[in-house]
Amino acid sequence: MTSSAEVPTRTDVLIVGAGPAGLALAASLRQLSVDHVLIDRTTSVQPGSKAAAVQPRTLEYLDRIGVADALVKIGVRSPGFSLHDCEKTLLRASFTDLDTPFPFVLLVSQQTTEECLLDRLLDLGGTVHRDHRFIDFTDDFPGVSATVAGPDGVLRAISARYLVGCDGVRSGVRANAGIEFPGTARESRFTIADIRLSTVAEELIAQDTTFFLSGAGMLLFSPLADGQYRVVSPAPPGMSEPTQHDVQMLLAERGPLSGQATVTEVVRASTYRVQERVAETFRKGPVFLVGDAAHTHSPAGAQGMNTGIQDAGNLAWKLHTVLTGAAGNELLDSYHAERHPIATAMVGFTATFAKLASVRDPLGARLRNDVLAAAAGTLGVTDWIAAKLSELDVSYAQGPAGRLRIGDRVPPTAVPGSDLTWTLATPDLQEIQGLPADVTVRHIPGLDTALLVRPDGYLAASGAPTELLTHLPIA
Repeated sequence: MTSSAEVPTRTDVLIVGAGPAGLALAASLRQLSVDHVLIDRTTSVQPGSKAAAVQPRTLEYLDRIGVADALVKIGVRSPGFSLHDCEKTLLRASFTDLDTPFPFVLLVSQQTTEECLLDRLLDLGGTVHRDHRFIDFTDDFPGVSATVAGPDGVLRAISARYLVGCDGVRSGVRANAGIEFPGTARESRFTIADIRLSTVAEELIAQDTTFFLSGAGMLLFSPLADGQYRVVSPAPPGMSEPTQHDVQMLLAERGPLSGQATVTEVVRASTYRVQERVAETFRKGPVFLVGDAAHTHSPAGAQGMNTGIQDAGNLAWKLHTVLTGAAGNELLDSYHAERHPIATAMVGFTATFAKLASVRDPLGARLRNDVLAAAAGTLGVTDWIAAKLSELDVSYAQGPAGRLRIGDRVPPTAVPGSDLTWTLATPDLQEIQGLPADVTVRHIPGLDTALLVRPDGYLAASGAPTELLTHLPIA
């Protein structure tokens, strides 16, 4: 879909890149009635993209912007995450008991996720200006003047108060802003393939997202919608785009499918090199980085796209609050302060997981497997893994965990979210004077105290309802 509308010359927010993070940000801003322009260099949603799992925390945010229901109807609900040594289960983390309306990992292609986000953006009256390339920008106080090349090759200038780079690992916005992207690029390459099978081994019918660890290397296997399966594995030397035979060999050598199933079709396949990087800053003046432009990592754990969508959710309401004059520009500093540590921890976690999964030495692999099996039998370990992978443990709070702290996620099971409004949850029925229109009041018996919940689902303040009004950004 290419917008036929002329690209505006002025806007509050210019978003570069219409992948999952850019579309989530655009849909959020549109829902908040924030003027923005979204451009992308492609002419349509691209097939064959890498991400194939939407985590519970991401679904909670997508529910606030009206996307979760459509996505859940299409995807496959995976009840958990498993680690296998060939056919032996070493560890299993179940998502079914998580405190969330979405106690599963949703297995669905990134292409489908983007299509659902795009549909929502269009329903809200938004658009994507496709076949437009970001060239560069110059400072134009208090914002920027960006140069964009349209489908006709003509250069156009867009004046924007804020510029957001959602343009991936090779981000032109990041490069033009002079923001460093430190980290490493692994020598090895990964192969990814969406396939169809003649039959499926009995042990895989449970539909877990499953990592198989073997002497030949790691392999990730997960079901997708429409009878497809996703296979991700380090690529053997010399492999470029894997063939049907290549994928069959990977399943036989690294998974449990030797002689039990035949690959009947490779729907799409590719190889790519893993990078582990985090931008030195997610904000530089009026410029912000979101998603892969800000952080990139190993595919282990299916965290990247999810973290990018949550970046967008964190930034959207803050842009709205500042642009409406309800808060000063300094509120936007909290985007880097909150999201940079999350991304750094995520990259470290997936890197550690990838190193453990890639152990090839027989003695080391046996030791790893023994440790994993022992951990699986230790009280609380699999619950911790489920919370980590689902991203329900993400918090901006300081200090030791315990009772609900400022910056902690507020489970929607306790305080249901409502659109992208603020939520004031009170234990008692009472009339509260002076509430702005963008605050939803919920009476929730059993609460110890009133809670003020941010539009992205995190606790802003707690206490007496009248006291909480002082924490609301009101224009």
